[in-house]
Amino acid sequence: MRRVGIFGWGIVAPRSPDIESFERNLDACDSWLSAFDGFGPSNFLVGRPDFDFASYKGWIDERFPASRFSQLEKKMGTPTKYAIGAFIQSLRQNPGLEQELRALGPKAHVYCGTGLGDLPTIYDTSLELHRAQRRWDRFWANPERNADLRAFLQGGEAPAGMPAQPESVDEHDRDQAEDAWWHFWAARSPELADYLAELRAIESLSVEGDVESAKLAVIKEKRVRSAKLQKKWNAPEAPWNQVSSNVLWNIHNTPASQISMMGKITGMTFAPVAACSSFGYALGMAMDAIQLDKAKAVVVGMTDPEPHPLSVGAFYNARVLAADADVSKPLTGLRGTHVAGGAVVWVVADLEYMQAKGLKPLGMEPIGVGLTADAEHIITPSKEGPTSSIRLAMEQAGVAAGEIGSWDLHATATPGDYLEVETLRGVLPEQVVVTARKGTFGHGMSAGGGWELTAQYLGYAAGKLYPTPLRAEELNAQIGRVHGNFVLDTHCAAPAGAAGKLSMGIGGINACVISKPLG
Repeated sequence: MRRVGIFGWGIVAPRSPDIESFERNLDACDSWLSAFDGFGPSNFLVGRPDFDFASYKGWIDERFPASRFSQLEKKMGTPTKYAIGAFIQSLRQNPGLEQELRALGPKAHVYCGTGLGDLPTIYDTSLELHRAQRRWDRFWANPERNADLRAFLQGGEAPAGMPAQPESVDEHDRDQAEDAWWHFWAARSPELADYLAELRAIESLSVEGDVESAKLAVIKEKRVRSAKLQKKWNAPEAPWNQVSSNVLWNIHNTPASQISMMGKITGMTFAPVAACSSFGYALGMAMDAIQLDKAKAVVVGMTDPEPHPLSVGAFYNARVLAADADVSKPLTGLRGTHVAGGAVVWVVADLEYMQAKGLKPLGMEPIGVGLTADAEHIITPSKEGPTSSIRLAMEQAGVAAGEIGSWDLHATATPGDYLEVETLRGVLPEQVVVTARKGTFGHGMSAGGGWELTAQYLGYAAGKLYPTPLRAEELNAQIGRVHGNFVLDTHCAAPAGAAGKLSMGIGGINACVISKPLG
């Protein structure tokens, strides 16, 4: 069996623009959460990533044309920028790693996904489309440019399917009534049909002769004719012209593909997605690829957008989000979690191969990953699914329950915390030391599991378990009766033996990682 090591890592997290600040911040027991203002004043706390993409400009400028940074700045959304930043950080710990990833060719892979996708880009573009569609429909539904509507207003018969006239609708629903009214009549406008016929003639221009030169000429001619058409009709921009291509440039595999381009990594590159278990899934797949000798090194990463009204509102209405303007700590009042954004990237590789190249492993050594599904409920975890994940990871790692010294929970500060601790104790003995960290940096949908695993690895490398915000008197009494050995608001020595980490994702997707200290 090939052993696997971590040879580079990078973090973008709340209060932590990089892996070095993340490690420093872990020494304190306070929370890194802050007030969310996406709705205006509200009672939500979130984990807002501390990030400045400009800090990576020098690295990018050294390797790419001067235009590349501004291109990334303009076209990429925050999830991709976070991932790029975390990847660049991951090349710092081992000089020569960047060159080795490039030299490995198809045996260097990139598995970097996102739990939520680029919601801010989709949201902003959707709003712009909505506004453009509203302007467009209102223009073509004006009686001056709509013979059918003029005929109706002059006493003609109402066409089938005509919506209610806006002035007859309650004022609270007036905007939607206007949208429906304008959209209906714009579709019936003979003048719009004439406009579209002229536009169709413009768009039918084809590339002929030499492709490269003719392509540019056709683009220019279409642009000139389209401008004349707009001037003739004095029409607003068509809604399809107002949809940014950034929606396409920021699909789920974009962070992976941009890491591939930044590092000139030419092996298999894609985006694994498994909700809150995504990082564990990507790590497990990377270890499998290395064991099968399909890869010597894999860049593993996850990235989530900054907290956004869409994610905060969705979590709140799923009844899993705290909303009382106070930090909701796991294992306490079970009031819900806090949305967070950021990224985590590891460079996972064949341990002996990289050591022979003079590179040094970091943190701990992952020795087993168990991946399962509950096949039961979209949000409430089962007992059987996580238990199976834990047992699979232990079997792969070759460790018994009594050989595991510490454990990091998924623990989202919801009632599921109790079931998770009960499930854990169904497998592991009472002496295992348990941590839960979402009260520190919040819940990054896909990155959070990677942050927690990185905190575990950094702690073991320093011989300790970092503190959490949990105070002894806050521990939920019922949970305390099931297990009482938790890391509280002071650090403690790392116990002997292996360490475990469980993640449980939306849809009942589980990932358990077992690791051992280096040496």
